[in-house]
Amino acid sequence: MLNVFTLESGRLAGRSVQEEIERLTLPEKPRPVWVDMEAPTAEEKAWVAREFGLSIPDNIVDDDLEESARFYEEDNGELHIRSDFLIDDDVTPRNVRVAFILWRQTLFSVHAEDLPVFRLLRLRARRIPSLIDDAKDVLLKLYDADAEYSADALEGIYDSLEAVSASVLKQGVNDQAASAALSAIAKEEDLNGRIRRNVMDTRRAVSFMMRSRMLNAEQFEEARQILRDIDSLDSHTTFLFDKINFLMNATVGFININQNKIIKIFSVASVALLPPTLIASIYGMNFRFMPEVEWSYGYPFALGLMVASVAAPFIYFRHKGWLR
Repeated sequence: MLNVFTLESGRLAGRSVQEEIERLTLPEKPRPVWVDMEAPTAEEKAWVAREFGLSIPDNIVDDDLEESARFYEEDNGELHIRSDFLIDDDVTPRNVRVAFILWRQTLFSVHAEDLPVFRLLRLRARRIPSLIDDAKDVLLKLYDADAEYSADALEGIYDSLEAVSASVLKQGVNDQAASAALSAIAKEEDLNGRIRRNVMDTRRAVSFMMRSRMLNAEQFEEARQILRDIDSLDSHTTFLFDKINFLMNATVGFININQNKIIKIFSVASVALLPPTLIASIYGMNFRFMPEVEWSYGYPFALGLMVASVAAPFIYFRHKGWLR
């Protein structure tokens, strides 16, 4: 999918260019400030090359790209920036690579799937006048919306961990509840790590834009504000990592307590059954003169002695509180 966005009365107006691709021409309108390509086809790339003179490589959003190639400028003036954007859904939270090319006052973006941050910016730019003045504003607003989206995801982690805390820190956590808590904690830990990676990548991209001196004074101040917002998110991710570790240790501790209760039952039973086993083994030995035979109460006495030897340890253990 390929969408072209222009500025009309201070607002961002976009349209799909499928008809223009079929007609092989671009209508006479102001030069676009943003050309967004979602999983572009070969025909769409050829149309961009023909209309804008820009060649889009096939591997532009590959994940195995070297780190040194994430921010660079071509000899012809093309500015290349590759950033990761977060998708926080209920199925598989993930980071999606987006390739930006800033060339001739137009921002070209290439990504494999639709991103919530891009939808948010399109909605705001259509409703708020004078939000965007040029292509660099589009890029900055995307990073600003990305930081805000990461903050919303962190708030979701806070809410999820509060629910986990309520279930873990109550009395009588069984194995099923502990298993569900561990699953929820692992999911939130993965999302928190992805958010931390996302804000780190956004910080690097904004810092690159500031160092390249491509921003005017107002945009430079906006970039500094984005970096301050990202710094505030770092402390939250660190706190969440600590909270996740605490809940993980607490959950594992309750699992160990439940397992120790089971082991305690077997330990008490083995200790309590040891005396009667000893008595039975003594009376089962081959004596020359068997006392049971000479004494009519021999077997009842042996049985009573075995019962008493079992009861005595249980009474002692109960007095110590070990059976609770």
